[in-house]
Amino acid sequence: MRILRTCLVFWDGKQTTLEITVRHALGAIVSQYNPTRNASNPTTPMQVGNGNFAFGADITGLQTFYPFAIMSSWGWKNDSLPPGKTLADVENYKGASWDNHGRPVQYDFGGDPLIEQWLISNPNRVNLGRVGLLFSSAEGLTLNVTESDLTGAGQDLDLWTGTITSRFSFDGTPVTVKTMCDQERDVIGISIESDLLAAQQLGLFIDFPWNDGSSKFSAPTVGKWNMTANHTTTLQTTRGQAEITHVLDNATFYFSLDGSSFTIDRDSPDAHRYTVWPNSTDTTFSLSTAFGLTSQIDAPSFGKISASSRQAWENYWSNSGFVDVVTGSTDTRANELQRRIILSRYLMRVNEAGDTPPQEFHMEMYFWHAAHWALWNNWDLLDRSTGVYNSFLSSSIARAQIQQGWAAGARWSKMTDPSGRSSPGQINNLLIWQQPHPFVFAQYEYRAHPTEETLTKWQEVLKETADWMASFAWWNETTNVFDLGPPMYVVSEDTHPNVTINPAFELAYWRLGLEYAEQWMTKLGANVPANWTLVKENLAPLPVQNGTYKVYEGLEDDFWTDPEYTNDHPALVGLYGWLPETPGLDLDIAKATADKVVEHWNLTNCWGWDFPMLAMSSARNGDPEQAVDWLLDPLFQFDDVGMPVGGVRVPTPYFPGSGGLLYAIGMMAGGWDGSGGEESPGFPSDGWNVRSEGLSRAL
Repeated sequence: MRILRTCLVFWDGKQTTLEITVRHALGAIVSQYNPTRNASNPTTPMQVGNGNFAFGADITGLQTFYPFAIMSSWGWKNDSLPPGKTLADVENYKGASWDNHGRPVQYDFGGDPLIEQWLISNPNRVNLGRVGLLFSSAEGLTLNVTESDLTGAGQDLDLWTGTITSRFSFDGTPVTVKTMCDQERDVIGISIESDLLAAQQLGLFIDFPWNDGSSKFSAPTVGKWNMTANHTTTLQTTRGQAEITHVLDNATFYFSLDGSSFTIDRDSPDAHRYTVWPNSTDTTFSLSTAFGLTSQIDAPSFGKISASSRQAWENYWSNSGFVDVVTGSTDTRANELQRRIILSRYLMRVNEAGDTPPQEFHMEMYFWHAAHWALWNNWDLLDRSTGVYNSFLSSSIARAQIQQGWAAGARWSKMTDPSGRSSPGQINNLLIWQQPHPFVFAQYEYRAHPTEETLTKWQEVLKETADWMASFAWWNETTNVFDLGPPMYVVSEDTHPNVTINPAFELAYWRLGLEYAEQWMTKLGANVPANWTLVKENLAPLPVQNGTYKVYEGLEDDFWTDPEYTNDHPALVGLYGWLPETPGLDLDIAKATADKVVEHWNLTNCWGWDFPMLAMSSARNGDPEQAVDWLLDPLFQFDDVGMPVGGVRVPTPYFPGSGGLLYAIGMMAGGWDGSGGEESPGFPSDGWNVRSEGLSRAL
C-alpha cells in the first residue's frame, strides 16, 4: 500500500489542494510523536540541530540546570604535547612490526607510549559552550534557582518544524522559551516571552568549558567547567552585537550574540561566564547565538532562523522516504515502532547528517551510522559525508603501501580523525570489516543516480580499495585458496588476532566487495584487474562445522557453548540479512546458523545495531514475525525523546542503534534484491498494515 503523496499533481505550476492535504497527513503522523516532558532528564536532552551542529536543552529550552553539550562536526582541538616531546616525535611515531606470512608489517601500536597515548587522545571534540537562563530578584540580586523552583513546567518538540517550546512559571510569572537551529549556519535562535523580562528579572548566562583528551567524557556532558586557568575568553562588542573568542591551546572558536538590544558583562576575570540582560522593558526577547571557527558577527535573526528550520524540516519529512506502520495495523506494538521510526529519523537528521562520519569517527561504524540515508533517499544528506573516502584516500594509500608495505591499494582505518590517520591500538589496526564499505555506498549511489558522473566519482576509491583487498589475501600453497588473516580481528573484536583466519563474515563481505569492484570497472568500460577475479574466485570457503558456519576457520567445534566467542556482536547472522546472498553462501546453512545463534548466543549482552542485524536476518530467512520482535526487543530501548539507549556497554545515546533501526525498517518495508514484488516483505501480514513511499530497495 502506498502513501497518498504518490498522487501529487500540479496545475498551472501551483500546489493543488491534494498536495496540501497530503502534507497535512504526513505532518499529522509525524506530529503525533512530538516528545513532551515536564522535567529535565539528566541523561538525555531534547535537541535541535542541522546535522553538523546540535544543541541539547533541559526543561527550560536552554542549558539552565544541566550543561548539555553544544557539539559540531568541526569543533576539534589538540592538547599540548607531553613534556619533552615535539611535533617531530608525533610525525616520526612508529609502532610495532608483526609477521604477516613471512614479512613484517608495521602497525600503529606498540611505539613510544607517551606519543601513542597522545595520538589516541587527539584531536578531541570540543563542547562549544553553555547557554542558560538567569533569574534575579526585584532588587537586582542574582538568584540561585534550581529546577524545583519552577512550577507548571512543560516542554514539547515540534518535529515538523524543529522547534522546542518550553513553558514554566517562576515565582508565579509564566515564561515561554522557543529554541530553533538554523539549517545553513550553526546558529541557535532563542525567543523568550515573559513579564519577568519587563521587570529586568530574567536574562541569560553564557559559559565555556575546558576540553581535553585526558579522559573519556561522561555522556551526556563534555568538558570541564572548573579548569578556568587552562583557557581564555575575550569579549568584544560592536553595533549592538557581541563576540566572544574562546582559545584552548592552539584552537580558537568564536561565539556571537545578536538580536534584541542587550548588555553583556563578564562575571569575573577568573571565569569564562558572561551575563546578558535585555536593555528594554519589552516582554519579549530574542537572540541569535552563533558558533564557528571564524568570526560569526551578523548572524541571521530569530525570524530567519525560524524560517530556515521550518522549511528544511518540512522538506525533509515530505520529500524523502516515509514509512507508516501504525495506520490500519492491529498489532498493539505498532505505535511504539512508529514512535521509534519517527524519532530516530529526527535525531539522525540532527546529529548524524554532517560533513564527516558522525560521532566517534569510527570508519567500521560508518555503515551503521549512515547507510540508512541511502534506503530512505536522503542523498542530499549522505552526499555530505561520503566524500570522506576521497579525502582519506591518500593517507590510506600511504598506510597500506608505504607504512605497511603492501603491493597496492588503500587500507581504510577503523578509527580516525579529520586528518585520516589511524588511531593507535591493536584492534584499530587489525580490524578489516570496514574495508568493503565503500562498495556498498557506491552501489546505492549508482542505483539512485546511474550516471557516468557517479561511476567516475567512485572510480579511484573503489579501485584502490579492491587493490588492497586483493593484496591482503594470502595464497595458501597447502590448501590452494586465498586466506584472510592472520593477524586480524573479526567484527566482534573478541578473537585472538594471531590465530584468526578466514572468518565467515569477512570472507563473505570480501567476495561481495570484489564482485562489486568488477562490476564497477565493467560499467566504466575499464579492464578488470586479473588479481581481483583470481582472489574473488579462489577465496577460502566459509568455515562450516556440523551444518553451521563458524566464526573463523579452525575455531574449536564447541565454540557455541564457549562464552569467549558468543558474548558480543553475533556477526554470523549478518551473513544473510545484513549482507545479501553472496557467492558460496549456502542459504540453508545460513538459516541454521542464525537459528543456532538465537539458541546459544548471550543475547542479553547484545546492544545497538545487533538487534537490527538480527531483524534483517529473520526477514531474509522468511520469518517477518521474528524480525519485528527483534526491533521491539526489551533490550533494544529508545527513551521518551527517542534517544537510543546504550545500556551497560556504551553510553546513551548510541546512534548506531538508530541508524540500524532505520536501515532495517527501510529494508523490511521497501524490500531487497530477491524479495520479489511483495510489498513490505519484512513485515508479517497478520496485524501489520505497512505503507511506504520513497524508499530504495536494499542490496
